[in-house]
Amino acid sequence: MIRFTAIMQKKYFIRFLPCFLISGIITLISCNKKDFSPDETLNQVQKQLKLMQIEASAQQAIPRSVDSNGNTRWISKGLDWTEGFWPGICWLMYQVSSEENWKESAIEFQRMFADHCFDKSTHDLGFIFNNTFGKAYRITGEEMYKEVLIEATNSLVSRFNSKVGCIKSWDWGEDRWQYPVIIDNMMNLEMLFEATLVTGDTNYRDIAIRHANTTLTNHFRDDYSTFHVVDYDTLTGKAIRKLTHQGFSDSSAWARGQAWGVYGYIMCYRYTRDTTYLKAAEQMARYNMNKLPPELVFNWDHNAPSSLQTYRDASATAIFASALLELAEHTGKEEYYSTAKKILIRLSSHRYMAHPGENNFFVLKHSVGSYPENHEMDVPLIYADYYFVEALLRLRNFEQNENFD
Repeated sequence: MIRFTAIMQKKYFIRFLPCFLISGIITLISCNKKDFSPDETLNQVQKQLKLMQIEASAQQAIPRSVDSNGNTRWISKGLDWTEGFWPGICWLMYQVSSEENWKESAIEFQRMFADHCFDKSTHDLGFIFNNTFGKAYRITGEEMYKEVLIEATNSLVSRFNSKVGCIKSWDWGEDRWQYPVIIDNMMNLEMLFEATLVTGDTNYRDIAIRHANTTLTNHFRDDYSTFHVVDYDTLTGKAIRKLTHQGFSDSSAWARGQAWGVYGYIMCYRYTRDTTYLKAAEQMARYNMNKLPPELVFNWDHNAPSSLQTYRDASATAIFASALLELAEHTGKEEYYSTAKKILIRLSSHRYMAHPGENNFFVLKHSVGSYPENHEMDVPLIYADYYFVEALLRLRNFEQNENFD
């Protein structure tokens, strides 16, 4: 009788717990699952992506997101900064499974935008070409992929201003800024480092380092949160304005921008072994870890008021998890590994990861493209899936060599 009464008391207590505490308890339980396996999760992911593979081939288009009517948003013509992520996922899945059809799909879809390597109007060429033709060259060694990669790198380099010390991000918005540089641009530097490795031309690497150093000087506040956009004077090279385009306010920390920063600087450390970049990545990671909610999935902006914290951003969270695993690799610090693993366990729950056949065949749910523009709100995003798969691969490879448990 005493035992029964105790059980009833527990049930009564749980029933009347505030919802946010119940959510926290569920999250805590789910993030300590002993049976979580990156291999098993990747197998589930592959089932979903094979459905996307069939649909994309039928459409002869590249998936990007889902529109407000619940229909898949496809990219079939014109340059789109996200066009490299689907073929990039296909290359990742080829690495996971060694199945030739993934390689064939990667080649099929990246061929659709190969001529964009000559486009000098965008800074996003690293996103587009390093994840596709760069991967293709590193995996196959075929020279034709290297040639496209170098053309794209030369187009990207054409946007570098030596007075400013950065690659220009946007050619639009002249009424708002003169020479805008966004934190996202750090992600495109990897293609420059790779270009030096495959050509021996150190100019690419020098530009990447110059951009990283200038960004580190001007983009970050004392607490290592980042501004989204820094505007430069092309005559003096000085930063003249610091603002946002996709965050809540000019003084807030847009979640995906914060993740780009961590990822970008640990990547720069990988290529240079400059401990300045390692320290910066760790400081940014610490800031982000302190902003993780009990849900373990970031709000779209770390500083948005509670009334606007209704949208989670799985894309920012997946990018951050992937960056944390590279930090763990280079530092050997357990806290980065364990935090990344908890995040990936949470993202692998049905709250965020779709069962095969759901979610228009995208893997992750609940991402935000641009809140201020009311664009791609609480929808799947192809780059969320890319970095989620990459993070799972990194976790699998990390656990095969390290054991912090």
